[in-house]
Amino acid sequence: MPLQPQLPPSAPVPLPYNISGLKGAYWPSFNNFPISSINTSLFTHIFYAFLLPDPITYQLALTPNDLQFLPQFSPTLKSLNPSIKTILSIGGAGNDRTVFSAIASCGSHRATFINSAIAIARRFGFDGLDLDWEFPTNQGDMNNLGLLYQEWHNALYLEAKVTGRARLSLSTAVYFATSFFLDPVVRTYPTQLMGQYLDWVSPMCFDYHGSWSNLTGAHAALYDPNSNISTSSGIYSWIVGGVPAAKLVVGLPLYGRTWQLKDPSVNNVGAPAVGAGPGFEGAMVYADIVEFNMVRKASVVYEQNLVSVYSYSGDAWIGYEDPSTIEKRVQFAKTHGLGGYFFWALGQDKDWSITGKVLPRLIPNSIKDMSHIRSQGKQLL
Repeated sequence: MPLQPQLPPSAPVPLPYNISGLKGAYWPSFNNFPISSINTSLFTHIFYAFLLPDPITYQLALTPNDLQFLPQFSPTLKSLNPSIKTILSIGGAGNDRTVFSAIASCGSHRATFINSAIAIARRFGFDGLDLDWEFPTNQGDMNNLGLLYQEWHNALYLEAKVTGRARLSLSTAVYFATSFFLDPVVRTYPTQLMGQYLDWVSPMCFDYHGSWSNLTGAHAALYDPNSNISTSSGIYSWIVGGVPAAKLVVGLPLYGRTWQLKDPSVNNVGAPAVGAGPGFEGAMVYADIVEFNMVRKASVVYEQNLVSVYSYSGDAWIGYEDPSTIEKRVQFAKTHGLGGYFFWALGQDKDWSITGKVLPRLIPNSIKDMSHIRSQGKQLL
């Protein structure tokens, strides 16, 4: 039987976690960006990325790197800004996807994982927990993920009731749309359960295109008149699927995707390419893109239909977002009553040239009519 903690019948219903105007950013512990250098005035939530579960015990494993940074993470940030919320994120793109599948498939494994996550979060002074299981591989994984969310939610309420402490928040980072509709194995998130049991849901609205394709593309297109591979279409799918707009936190990239052009004279969006361009494995952080454009005297083009930017020099092509297009995404979030935004990742823009500029743009807002999103992209069901 699943080990699912239940609230006592007499327990009062806790107030919902308020995320109105969430301004978040992930801090990768594997990058050399000092915790003390984070400008906490720009954010409401900072995510520690990442911890991983042990593949044998299913408890969170602490590496020497984690043991160095975890004790100072929350205290340092809260000394800079006492109102900041620190969130412990579990998973990431590089994790072994079979481990999460094994955890989610068994009630006792789920309980072990959940209890370990709560204990670590409390030990190091975090305000919440975030799951970044990026690649559930089939519908069975998705169904089990719904059970994990539900049991985790119940455990957090019970722990708060028993200890008298403020409840830890629970969030998740997910694919940009409700279904992995581009993959051979189509699978759909348990959206109704997510809307019910999670405090917020963070669609990763980037990496739509990359050097794995032989055509250049806008990897975080806000709109796409010819496709449903866009942020607007993805966000609309989550709302149609049952996640309230106010619980959606849109992901914003501080990096671009690069290609090597097949023919430098053909350099538009959708141009033929022969592999990755400059940067690391076809990716380049925004600070390096700015330098590349300056040093290489690159041509910079704003693609109005996609609300995105690209630059090219010789056979090098980079698709990315700049301060103006990021601002438009933040305004999109505000206009449509979304809960906020998050950046991947801290340290990728220089002197807060993007993250600092959008701060005033997101103000708590009521849920607005979604007809504009509906008209800009195909419905994903």
